[in-house]
Amino acid sequence: MIKNPLRSLYDYSHFIAEILNSATVERSTVRVWSDSPYTGVAEGKVYFSSNIRLYIREELDFDAGLITAYGCEVYQHDERLYWYDDFPHPNDPPLASTFPHHKHPPPDIKHNRIPAPEISFSRPNLSFLMDEIERLDKNVINMQ
Repeated sequence: MIKNPLRSLYDYSHFIAEILNSATVERSTVRVWSDSPYTGVAEGKVYFSSNIRLYIREELDFDAGLITAYGCEVYQHDERLYWYDDFPHPNDPPLASTFPHHKHPPPDIKHNRIPAPEISFSRPNLSFLMDEIERLDKNVINMQ
């Protein structure tokens, strides 16, 4: 695996292709593209079993090797289960430890926010997100 795939469009595209080549991924529409030599976007959906899907959008700065903005949402059927975002909430003290990264879990996912220590601007987040969904997917399958 590449040390920091956030350094180029080529490296990040290959990282995404490798990680999405997983037995738990049924299909994916995730694409990585660039409008300049220095920036890029990764966006699309990853479909898992049990009708679970991840929608991801990342804005990338290849020159700095960083994700500059992101949003990730997880759905099952038409229900949004939770999401991660980097919208700053500086007046929410429990989120200070991972500012601005946080997760919106149930109940009341619009207003409920918890710290997200696994999410970062300086490394790819897709590995963590897929692991989290795979654990969720196994729980759904075991409950059926």
